Amino acid sequence: MFWTVFKRSRNAIALLDDHARHVEVNGAYLELVGYKQTELIGHSVEKVLAPGRPLPPLPQWWREHGGGDFFGEVELQRKDGSRVSVQYAGHPEWVTGRRLVLFVALDTRLAGRTRPAVNQESGEPLSEREREVVHQVALGMTSREIGDELRIAHDTVRSHVRNAMAKLNVRSRSHLVAVAMGSGFVSR
Repeated sequence: MFWTVFKRSRNAIALLDDHARHVEVNGAYLELVGYKQTELIGHSVEKVLAPGRPLPPLPQWWREHGGGDFFGEVELQRKDGSRVSVQYAGHPEWVTGRRLVLFVALDTRLAGRTRPAVNQESGEPLSEREREVVHQVALGMTSREIGDELRIAHDTVRSHVRNAMAKLNVRSRSHLVAVAMGSGFVSR
């Protein structure tokens, strides 16, 4: 399930190793940074960071965040030289004996524009139907497509999405998916 969500998601997602090297990236990430997969896998994330904007070493993040989820903002420089500001969520995982970090772009915008910070803490658990809907959102489906798949009205889908967003205190569908996955409300 995780790999299906990872590959099909419209959110830019990357898996990084302990040395901040790209282990895997999805199509949305490649589109965001303008590189081919072969140009990134095995290379440091510094390849896509705007000059002068280093990320702290990943082990430092784990110490600072107690091994849990973390959020931040970073400026990326695309292959064509343009820059984009990305608000992201990070989720450390142990996978086949390796410590990896799942990075999900929550929001992207032209570099330099600001947006007020939001409270990242999770609220109450999601209902079974909300989890189903969030899973479909994670697959990149629209409200209409989700409604057809689950045989419910697309307005009902939007209500479930709004309720899940309120419970998790998030502001966008991509943020909802990242927080729901990181919190375990949606299975991987």
